[in-house]
Amino acid sequence: MKLTLKIVSFLFLPFIFINGQNTSDIDLIKKAKQEIYDNPDKAIHIGEQLLKKDNDLKTSIEIYMLLSTSNVAKRNFDESLKYILKAKELSQKINDPKSQVSVLVSVAIQYQQMELFSKSLETLNEADQYLARIPEKTPEKYIETATSNAIRGMVYKSQSNSEIALEKFLISIDNFEKVPSKKTTYSNMSVVYYNIGYCYLNLNQIDNAEQAFLQSINYAKRNHAKSLEAFALKGMSEVHKQKHENQTSLNLLIKAENLSKNTGDIILNEGIYKEMADNYLAIRQQSLYQLYHKKYLEMSFKRKQNELTSINQVIDNHNKDTSIKSQKLKSQYHYMQILSFAIAGILIIVLLYCILKIRKQNKKFQKEIQQVIRTS
Repeated sequence: MKLTLKIVSFLFLPFIFINGQNTSDIDLIKKAKQEIYDNPDKAIHIGEQLLKKDNDLKTSIEIYMLLSTSNVAKRNFDESLKYILKAKELSQKINDPKSQVSVLVSVAIQYQQMELFSKSLETLNEADQYLARIPEKTPEKYIETATSNAIRGMVYKSQSNSEIALEKFLISIDNFEKVPSKKTTYSNMSVVYYNIGYCYLNLNQIDNAEQAFLQSINYAKRNHAKSLEAFALKGMSEVHKQKHENQTSLNLLIKAENLSKNTGDIILNEGIYKEMADNYLAIRQQSLYQLYHKKYLEMSFKRKQNELTSINQVIDNHNKDTSIKSQKLKSQYHYMQILSFAIAGILIIVLLYCILKIRKQNKKFQKEIQQVIRTS
């Protein structure tokens, strides 16, 4: 079943501690994070204002990640990628595995959102090296382990490996539940349960899917995350659609549409409109079907345009990295050539010296032999 597997708001917030920053700025960052799900434009505005200040490296990384995540919420991958790559660049200048793994996990989320799955897994493998340096049984370890497994689960789910995806998602839930401050994990757990619901739908386990979507709704409400609740309601609507309970499905979608009004989430709206169109078609309300099918096509076109722009930027960044590596290799090759010529020159000199020495010794031996012959 080709569900809208790509349609998911995966907004795992970074877990970086800010040191040496005044209280008002810390409060502003916390406030911005709370706005990401339901009012990403406000979160972006706060982040841009904070970026104008004289911040230390860790705070700058935090702000760039905030801006990146806020743009992911709007499905503005072009801007999001720009900010997350800046955060990655800064993270290389500090020796803090917590910050480094958090940034890399966010980069992996970005690639997963753009369906660049091999790049996502490659980045997660890089993050694992820093994750291993974080002490066991700490909140940071649990959160990053949970997030990493959730992303892997999403990759497998998108590749139609629902069984493997479920394994990763359940590991993720287990680690999120071990975090002492449970409130910080509610939104993330809502996202993971949403994905678990779709895995069960793919495996045709309708009852399990319904329970997972209920959990997703529950955790979204606990954190007052309207967009996540809207996603979960959309998932629940698909359960009822499969049961041919189309009016119940539509009621849930109408509620989801109202909750998502301020989010500007293209993928969320695309998913809602598609499901509404399908349900109206099933109950033979042709005019409403055409209305929402048109809205779905508009959102789909807008999403594809955003993705195309972002992929072009990824290609540009890849070409830039390749160019830097190529220049480095050329430089190394140049030095190797010089070294090779120098070694070759020394060997030739040594060889010529040995040849001349042997010739000199041979002439000496010849003279001695001739002298012996004459005296005899």
